[in-house]
Amino acid sequence: MHLFRHYEGLPDDLRGSVVAVGNFDGVHRGHQIVLAEAASQARRLGAPLAVLSFEPHPRAIFRPDDPPFRLTPFRIKARLLDALGVDLHIVLHFDEAFSRRSADDFVREVLVGGLGARHVVIGHDFCFGHKRQGNADTLRGFGETYGFGVSVVTQASDETGGAYSSSRIRELLAEGKPREAAEILGRPWEIEGRVEHGDKRGRELGYPTANVDLDDYLRPAFGVYAIRAGIDEGGAIEWRDGVANLGVRPMFRTSRPLLEAFLFDFSGDLYGRHLRVQLVEFLRGEMKFDSLDALIARMDEDSQQAREALSR
Repeated sequence: MHLFRHYEGLPDDLRGSVVAVGNFDGVHRGHQIVLAEAASQARRLGAPLAVLSFEPHPRAIFRPDDPPFRLTPFRIKARLLDALGVDLHIVLHFDEAFSRRSADDFVREVLVGGLGARHVVIGHDFCFGHKRQGNADTLRGFGETYGFGVSVVTQASDETGGAYSSSRIRELLAEGKPREAAEILGRPWEIEGRVEHGDKRGRELGYPTANVDLDDYLRPAFGVYAIRAGIDEGGAIEWRDGVANLGVRPMFRTSRPLLEAFLFDFSGDLYGRHLRVQLVEFLRGEMKFDSLDALIARMDEDSQQAREALSR
C-alpha cells in the first residue's frame, strides 16, 4: 500500500482512483462495507483503490478536552487498510485551517485537483467542509459538476438491529464487553505498543508482566481480562494466551493507566519489543486486597478463569 501525507503531486499511475473518504476509526464491519463498495467500483473501472483519512482525528481538534477515544491509532489503521487490499492511503493533516475549507474547495482542490478521483464512496452520515456544510446530497451534486461518480453506503447493523459504529464499540468497551465489541469490529479489539520497564512487582509475585502504555487509546473498563498477546518476531506474529490487568492497580497505584499482561507458559525477555494485546473477555473489575497472599490467590484464580475463557 502506498502512503502519502499530501494530495498534491501524486504519481500519475495513482491518480484517477476510487476514493473512500472517512475517519475509519476502528475499521469495523460498517467501514468494511464502505471499503467493499469502493473496491467493487475500483474493479469495475480498473482504477486504484484509495482511502482518504485525516490525522489527527477531527474530534481531537474540535473537542480537545475529551478523554482518549481512539480505537485504532494511525499505525494500526494503516495496517488494517493494507490487509483489506487498499492501494493508496492519503492521510491529510487536520487542523483549524483545514476545517475552514469550504465543501466546494475540498472537492475541487483535494478530490478532483489532487487525486483526480473517478468515483467517491462515503458512509451515509459523512459530512465535510466548513461547519459540515457538505453531505451525501451535496457530494452527488459536486460529482455531476466535476465528473466523478458517487456511492453512498447506507447504515449497516447486526442481527439485533444494533448499528455498526465506532461510538457503539467505545460504549461496549467502556462497559467491559469486549466480545460484543469484537462482533462489530470483526476481530478482537487490540492495544499495541512497546513493552516498558515497570517496577518488577509482578515478578516478585510470581507473575512477571509485559507493561504497555495506553497512550492515545480509548480507556476500556478497568479490570482483569483474558487476552491473546501477539509478539512481533520480525514480520511474523507469535500469539500466546494470557491474562492482563488494565487500569491503575489500586493496591500499588500507578500514576497513569497501564496494561500489564502476563503470558502463560512464556519465559522470554520482551522489554523493548512490540506487543499486540487482544482483549478477549472481561473477568472482573480492579480490586484492592488486604494482603499479598490474598492478591496472589486471586491472580491464580484469574489465570484459571482466563484459560477457561480462551479455551472457549
